[in-house]
Order: sequence, then C-alpha cells, then structure tokens
Amino acid sequence: MKQPTNEQYNQYVEHVTPKNSCLLNCVKAFVVGGAICVLGQILFALFQNVGGMEEKDASGYVTVCLVLLSIILTALNLYGPIAQFGGAGCLVPITGFANSVASPAIEYQAEGQVFGIGVKIFTIAGPVILYGIFTGWLLGFLYWILKCFGIAG
Repeated sequence: MKQPTNEQYNQYVEHVTPKNSCLLNCVKAFVVGGAICVLGQILFALFQNVGGMEEKDASGYVTVCLVLLSIILTALNLYGPIAQFGGAGCLVPITGFANSVASPAIEYQAEGQVFGIGVKIFTIAGPVILYGIFTGWLLGFLYWILKCFGIAG
C-alpha cells in the first residue's frame, strides 16, 4: 500500500477535522455559564429571602446545591451533553469541578471501592487540587516573607 504524500494527508486531516466557529463557541459558553450563574443567583435569593439566611450561609448552601446538581446530572449522563454544547461555560464553574470528580467515580465503580472509585476519583481533579494547594502555600509563604521585611501590609 502506497503512503500518502504530505499534501494528501493534510487534505484528509482538513476534511475530517470538524469546523468550529470561535464566536459561536463563545456565545454557547456565555449562555451556559450565564445560566449556571443565574441559577446560583436564584438559589442565593431564595436562601436569603425565603430561608432568612445571612449572606455567608446562603453562599455556602448555593455552592452545595450546585455541586449536588452537577453530580446528579453527571450520574444521569446529562452533564456531558451540556458540557459538549456549552464548553468552558459549563466546565469552569464549580459544577465542572464536581463533574470531573464524579465522572471517574461513576465510570469505575464496577471495579470496586478501592481499585475503582478510590483509585480513579481524583484522576482529573487531583492535579487541580495538588497545584491549587501548592500555589496557595507558595503565595502564602511569599506574603509572609514580604511581611517580615515590611514590604507587604
């Protein structure tokens, strides 16, 4: 079988690669991310106005509700199509992080608690947690040094 030339290969790749509109993707991300934020704001108003909660408590409950909703949608296999449509608008908020933790746990549950869920649950979220904690520690350490020298207040 004859190997395709570089030009033939490039034409093939161009033909099979899906065409994406950056503007359309941005609009989709804006709409989906905005819908998540609107839902969060509605929950926040309900917790404050109907539930009589203070701002700090209502914020915590909104976070828990959005994470729970994300996990339920992931378990029902509905979060994936939403993320496929909305792109970063769905993946950036806390709902995307909850999905990244829940997805491997659900997918590998058949392999057992330890070797399935326990091993795979932080496959995607693990690096985010690790580097988030490390960056927080590093910035705190730098702030402490600057404070010791009177540079930071």
